[in-house]
Amino acid sequence: MKFLTQTLSTFTFALALVLCAGPVLAQMPQPPEVAARQYLLIDLTSRQVLAERDADAQAEPASLTKLMTAYLVFNALKDGKLSLEQTLPVSVRAWDRRKGGGSLMFIDTTMTPKVSELLRGLIVQSGNDAAIALAEGVSGTVENFVAAMNRQAQAWGLKNTQFKNVEGLTEAGHYTSARDVATVAAHIINEHPTHYAIYSERNYTYNRIRQDNRNLLLTRDASVDGMKTGFTEAAGYCLVASASRDTPAGKRRLLSVVLGTASREARASESQKLLNWGWLAWDTVRLFEPGQAVATVPVWKGQKAEARLGAAGGVFVSVPKGEGDKLKTALKRVDPLVAPLTAGQGVGSIVVTTAGGGTVASVPLVVLDPVPLAGLFGRTWDAIRLWIK
Repeated sequence: MKFLTQTLSTFTFALALVLCAGPVLAQMPQPPEVAARQYLLIDLTSRQVLAERDADAQAEPASLTKLMTAYLVFNALKDGKLSLEQTLPVSVRAWDRRKGGGSLMFIDTTMTPKVSELLRGLIVQSGNDAAIALAEGVSGTVENFVAAMNRQAQAWGLKNTQFKNVEGLTEAGHYTSARDVATVAAHIINEHPTHYAIYSERNYTYNRIRQDNRNLLLTRDASVDGMKTGFTEAAGYCLVASASRDTPAGKRRLLSVVLGTASREARASESQKLLNWGWLAWDTVRLFEPGQAVATVPVWKGQKAEARLGAAGGVFVSVPKGEGDKLKTALKRVDPLVAPLTAGQGVGSIVVTTAGGGTVASVPLVVLDPVPLAGLFGRTWDAIRLWIK
């Protein structure tokens, strides 16, 4: 097989896998100084990393652990293993969490809270007791739930994450990284948008005890609608913040992760600094709509003479301000294409470059519609034509 490069158009795109290296442009905007041990800023719309520092370094996750705890509970709800109105018992182990310090929902063994209440205790109040009650409700024991957390991390390829508990208390062998945390957060946003709305709630009252969401950006930035704070002495003050705005390219979402800041105020201000820079220094441009054909090319030995090729979803690229109209899009594909072809089958890549030739992004080029194998006569005729070619 050989690859042919076909220039398609001048405009924009990108999809350097979410949580991998950022785009390569002639003049990259320089991120602001961020007072955090590790940080990461991602445009979730284009799936590009805009800025990072030590994003793969192992770090204490503190209550950011509860992102994975919540994700598995959301999956259990989706799979019908739990319901929001279902009540769960509060074990002695969950009640004992008040002795260990940290955030609490303040539940005890006489209570039977609903799953919906425990989720708000977990997310808004960051309750360690709520985390244990939910873990036991999903998996029977905390140990079984932690094993499920680690299996999910392995399934996603999180190489710098290992869980030892469900709440995020400091424990030997319990660690993650800024990039891995962002991966978990992105899966929640993309796969569980209804439950994600809980992360925007500014306070929650249970058993007549009101607690405010510790994410200060919820009251400072109207575009911020989540996501999770964390703190231990070892981890410092941490924050995952997610923000969404309407843009000419459609809805755009940024996700920032800051680990190891000095205070509650610092984690909020440093996250705000990253988000503001992402909005002001970068544009996200839509290149192709979902299902839009990038090219229609000949197919050999198929029931159809041609195949429509494109990206699996809508194609976006994040570029420095003013660079959007200077980009070029090219197609690298397998030639010849021989049936049978299945929808979603990879046959090359869409490459976006600057006017000077620097690569901005590359996204898989796939078959949009299946092309079944032709009958015996059609296959034989095309085989002869290919041989002559």
